[in-house]
Amino acid sequence: GGGAGGGSSVGGGSSVGGGSSVGGGTPTMIGTCQGKVYACGDLLDNDGDGKVDYQDPDCLGTCDDTEDSFYGGIPGQDGPGCTVDCYFDQDSGAGNDDCYWNHACDPNSVAPNYYPEPENGNKCEYDLNAKTPGTNASCTDLNAMQSEVCHNYCGPLTPNGCDCFGCCELPPGSGTFVFLGSKDKTTGLPSCKLADLADPDKCHPCKPVDACLNGCGKCELCVGKDSLPPECFPDGGGMGGAGGEGNTQCPTGIQPCGLPGQDECQPNYYCITGCCQSIPG
Repeated sequence: GGGAGGGSSVGGGSSVGGGSSVGGGTPTMIGTCQGKVYACGDLLDNDGDGKVDYQDPDCLGTCDDTEDSFYGGIPGQDGPGCTVDCYFDQDSGAGNDDCYWNHACDPNSVAPNYYPEPENGNKCEYDLNAKTPGTNASCTDLNAMQSEVCHNYCGPLTPNGCDCFGCCELPPGSGTFVFLGSKDKTTGLPSCKLADLADPDKCHPCKPVDACLNGCGKCELCVGKDSLPPECFPDGGGMGGAGGEGNTQCPTGIQPCGLPGQDECQPNYYCITGCCQSIPG
């Protein structure tokens, strides 16, 4: 997954001192997000499912304060209606990440459901000429290009299989994309979990933004995919096979992690979808 600038997270938040296996070794060190500690990095099994932090498939990084859904759960994280910035950090607003998107640019946002934000009704109704606060770029422009700042900041935080705005291909390889920040239309509460992927009223359809879509290659881990096929290990080792993008577990120069036999990440890095990424400051 190179589209957003780096591989990222199944079961997300890993340790400051190093992530371990996806669903494997228990975390041993706190994982921070911009200097704070949230549920997916606190070494606790917050939802009682027997899985801690990055072991939990509902955790998508250290900037995730829920272990029982894909929703980030940090107050203010999702920002104002319709407009979105980097989904995988702790705050709303593009000031620190320079990522811009508008759900009014999403062709799914039509009557009667107005996905991916049905709780806002027609406020986000599809309009290819929609104006996005903070930028003069059109919907077409934003889909085609995000800034270098956005790629450099949000890219490493973005899980394989997702764009930087929380629109992810689930199940993996299905061609179906859902918004991780989906909310119940009536209650406004987080609604999207792994068990509900087939229900659009719980996991709302979305259009991924091509400019920062971090794809999930055959030999990469991604959201909803926590193992690799045997052909990714031609030598029986812990690294995926050599080749082009998607044929190795991580981009060149990035330490792979999270599978049996692979080393833990170094200090100040954590394991996100099988690749050690720098902790967000």
